[in-house]
Amino acid sequence: MDSQQNSCIKTEEYLECEKRRVFVLMILVGGYLGAFTYSIRGGVFCNAQTGNFVLLAMALGNGSWFHALYYLIPISAYCLGAFISEAAASQIKRFNLLRWDTLLILIEIFVVIFLGFLPESAPVQITQVLINLICSMQYNTFRQAQGIPMATTFCTNHIRQVGIAICKAIRHRRENSQYIRRMLIHLGMIAAFVAGGVISTVLCNIMLGRAVWFALIPLCIVLVDLLYADLKREKGKLNQIPRGH
Repeated sequence: MDSQQNSCIKTEEYLECEKRRVFVLMILVGGYLGAFTYSIRGGVFCNAQTGNFVLLAMALGNGSWFHALYYLIPISAYCLGAFISEAAASQIKRFNLLRWDTLLILIEIFVVIFLGFLPESAPVQITQVLINLICSMQYNTFRQAQGIPMATTFCTNHIRQVGIAICKAIRHRRENSQYIRRMLIHLGMIAAFVAGGVISTVLCNIMLGRAVWFALIPLCIVLVDLLYADLKREKGKLNQIPRGH
């Protein structure tokens, strides 16, 4: 679906889990958790895996074999999260009560609460594996915001889309307003991710592991929004598949 077709679709025709406000809050959580694990939980990236593959390759290049194996923990957990979310999404529809998107947010909330209670002496692998799982499920679940492909756990695609939008705005001057709008949308997502990382870094220095509880604020806002949609406004649309799936 191209940008012209997307612009013709009314906002009301998208499911609540596809609304941009949901994606902004979710990418803020993604940035927050990424900074949390890297700064005080083992120095690994749990919201995306490219960095961990680079660190794995560097360890192999330096001959640090056991250190290289360490990075297989977050990588494997991320793969498992994608598998679980793909399998669960098709099964949860049978109950005709909640969407998988809503259930995922509830799972994330319970994981975040649990992680905040872990003592600082607990093995960092516990946090890494759990955050890898939920970030992977989040990435696989939230794919398009009102027809625009989005990622809520990393910024690479958003940076790419900004560059594309700038090029098209220059090339198609008569229609440049829609490309400028798309560029601003992706810049907003990047800004939310960075904001999450900044807040996480500041709070980790103050609260250590309990800083993870701040992520409950955006997660609870999204949960209330999606629950209301599932139980009231979109009760008859529980079997409708979000765009991008």
